[in-house]
Order: sequence, then structure tokens, then C-alpha cells
Amino acid sequence: MGVMRVLLQRVCRASVTVRGDRVAEIGRGFLALVGVGHGDTPATAAKLAAKTVKLRVFEDDDRLMNRALGDVGGEVLAVSQFTLYADTRKGNRPSFTDAAPPDVGEELYEAYVEALRVAGVPVQTGIFGAHMNVELVNDGPVTILLGS
Repeated sequence: MGVMRVLLQRVCRASVTVRGDRVAEIGRGFLALVGVGHGDTPATAAKLAAKTVKLRVFEDDDRLMNRALGDVGGEVLAVSQFTLYADTRKGNRPSFTDAAPPDVGEELYEAYVEALRVAGVPVQTGIFGAHMNVELVNDGPVTILLGS
């Protein structure tokens, strides 16, 4: 059974391009790669969105990681990422059987995005199921895996 995963990368900027068209772009904030597993619910998505909003990993005036997204006027670029569920224990070809089916994955990915928006965070998104080119400048680097 999978558990919803959100891989946050603190960025100076990030963007998503699909078939040569830039579909999303943010400045300072998080690139959030969102993976949904079996058994996840809208409550799981809301819990991880709240954690994303409150996570204090942006530097204060003393260069300590003490500020949250809202404290720094940060944005989120959310990208669906079922490959966070890659199981590589057997062989060299990953299995993704722990990832939720696409319809459930899309529903809960959208629930995560909506919960961020309700919390007042500006959110841009990739296109669910599309082949995307994601560009980012990781600030730090700081990369944190959230799991429900």
C-alpha cells in the first residue's frame, strides 16, 4: 500500500514546458512533485498541503531556515509524479504497482493543489499525465520528502 508522497524542492524559480509551450512558471517557492498511492484520500492530500504551507525552510535575516512559504511570498509549482512510487527491489526495470491508478492520482493531486490555494498560496501546475520538461533552480539545495 502506498502513502502519498510530496517531494519539495526549494527553488529560486521553476517552470514546466509541454510540447515546446511553457505552461507554468514560478519564482521563489517550492517545486512540489506529488505522488499518490493506494489508500490515499482527500484528507491525506489536505494534510500534506498544510505541511507544505507551514514548513519552515526559507531563510530569515540570520540565514536560519525559519520562514514558511507565506512569510517569504512564496509560490508552488505542483507536478504530478507517479514515479515517486518506483519499486526497484527486483531487477532493473522499476515497478509502479504501488502508485494509485491515474483517475485516483489526478483527483488527489487536484485536492492537494486546491488545499494549497485555499490556504492562500499561489499555485501553478503542470499537466496531469503529459510528458513534461521541468526546469528548476534548486535553492540551497534544499529537498524534503513529505509522506502521510
